[in-house]
Amino acid sequence: MPATPHSTLMEPARTADPAGSPEQAAVLTDGFDQAGAYVACLDPSLTIQQVNQEFDRRFGGPSAELCGSRFCDLVHPSVQQPLKHQFARMLEGKRHRFTTEVIAVGQERAASTLPLNALAVRGGRTPEVAAILVVMNAADERTGEADVMAPRKKLLSEIDARILEGIAAGVSTIPLASRLYLSRQGVEYHVTGLLRKLKVPNRAALVSRAYSMGVLKVGTWPPKVVEDFIK
Repeated sequence: MPATPHSTLMEPARTADPAGSPEQAAVLTDGFDQAGAYVACLDPSLTIQQVNQEFDRRFGGPSAELCGSRFCDLVHPSVQQPLKHQFARMLEGKRHRFTTEVIAVGQERAASTLPLNALAVRGGRTPEVAAILVVMNAADERTGEADVMAPRKKLLSEIDARILEGIAAGVSTIPLASRLYLSRQGVEYHVTGLLRKLKVPNRAALVSRAYSMGVLKVGTWPPKVVEDFIK
């Protein structure tokens, strides 16, 4: 059978045995700007099955094993939970596609912000999602602050993390000291260290900065520090 006009669009750099129909996803990429786009095909467990060469160059490296790895591991911890929620709604059949913005990370590249388009690929005779096509436009990539966006930089001690969570929840110094079995001076000492470490002038800016860096989880109450940032 002759190849369809779009069968080479994906140009996979690495492939794995697909769950679902990533070949269908390759055909559907015709609707996206392939030049300068990072393209990946995921199975319903959000495991990468196929990538194009641009994706491989952006997220790969000498020791990278992209296919067979989890797609959400390639984005900053601060956006993993909201992104998984979007994918879950797609897998539940509540949406066919969605567009969002993610902070992407990679083996050799600094963290950067990218628009992400996701499209559900359904099986021929069943309504279930067989695969998910993910496309990120390289032309819209914005490099962020690599030093604060590194996804596994151990910024905080355990006690610093608990104090930051308390400040973000609006707990004042004395109750926080009692909760953590510290003196008031002990709490203030750690707060001063946090202000210096995150380079901010006060507690309000500390919380804002922590959320912008992804140190505090988005959409979680009470506030919780992402474990990757704890020593």
